Amino acid sequence: MARKRTNVNGNVEKKLIGIADAVVTAAERGKDPTLSIPVRSLANVTFDAKRGIIEMGRRKQARSFFNVGMAKKFMQTVLVADALAELQRSNLTTSLREIYYRTKHTIRNSHENTFDSQNESDPLIEDLEVTLDALREELHVRAENAGTVVGPLVLIDDGDRVDCTRLGKGGYSVPSIVEPEYIQIARCTADFVLLVEKGTQWNRLSEDKFWRRYNCILLTGNGQPPRGVRRLARRLHEEHELPVYVLVDNDPWGYYIYSVVKQGSINLAFESQRMAIPKAKFIGFSSSDPDRYGLPRNVGIKLNEKDINRARELLKYRWFQKKEWQEEIKRMLASGLKYELDALANKDFQYLTKNYLPRKLKEKDWLD
Repeated sequence: MARKRTNVNGNVEKKLIGIADAVVTAAERGKDPTLSIPVRSLANVTFDAKRGIIEMGRRKQARSFFNVGMAKKFMQTVLVADALAELQRSNLTTSLREIYYRTKHTIRNSHENTFDSQNESDPLIEDLEVTLDALREELHVRAENAGTVVGPLVLIDDGDRVDCTRLGKGGYSVPSIVEPEYIQIARCTADFVLLVEKGTQWNRLSEDKFWRRYNCILLTGNGQPPRGVRRLARRLHEEHELPVYVLVDNDPWGYYIYSVVKQGSINLAFESQRMAIPKAKFIGFSSSDPDRYGLPRNVGIKLNEKDINRARELLKYRWFQKKEWQEEIKRMLASGLKYELDALANKDFQYLTKNYLPRKLKEKDWLD
């Protein structure tokens, strides 16, 4: 475990202890110990069109100990809360993986494990975040670094000065926690942020020094950007008024990644106010691009059933109801094909950096 420098929120430990107190009080009174957990699903999400973000509704689910179907999850939730309280007392931070191992053991006189996989413990941390109104960072839990940045940006990380123009092609690994208490933006002279879905495309842009020619910051999260990457993009947008362009594949998953950056995600709707960038633009591969850029049909990939079902789901989401987005998604479905950005290499290995993106930026060819 890494030592944390400061206790960001002194009330978090008190909130965690409150869970244990509620359980003890219920037990002493012979009542069923119950936790009230906000529902984190599409059914409990609303879209604020005026603010352009997804927000969590007020529905909650009772998680009780005496309910056979919920007893294990109740016990797991309390175990995770106890581990988080231990972190608060020790003033330490830790990883999602270490929380899993800290809380994993076999129940005495049985073959039953408290946790069989990390997939069981990770969602409970999110449950506790929203239940306690405490961010994961305030719970002292960090994720693996999964993002990279390069460009005219100077950061102060734990007292060290990091100049993102002097880190070679590899760039700086974005920490999972980039709050101002941990990472300070010392200087930023960029004109915009380009948030790239894929590491392969980010590597091409970095190797070709696209950021230098177009004075931009290149960010990637290697897929759907993790919270640290989204928060850094949001801070650059908010604190330095930089436009954010999102470069993703032409498929339902790329569309959704863009919407997560722009409006927030369904699962983390409670974080939208801190994460979402409502003014972000989609500069990704559009369904009209194969014709516009003369790509042969044979570099497209046939949509499978999963793709088609996901695209039809997106058509129903309130934040995809704009005419331009309805046309974009329906055009992809009608073509029966999806296109990866990598397909641009069919024309030239540097087509992305020398032709495609320069033209997109010049013509302001993006979707809002």
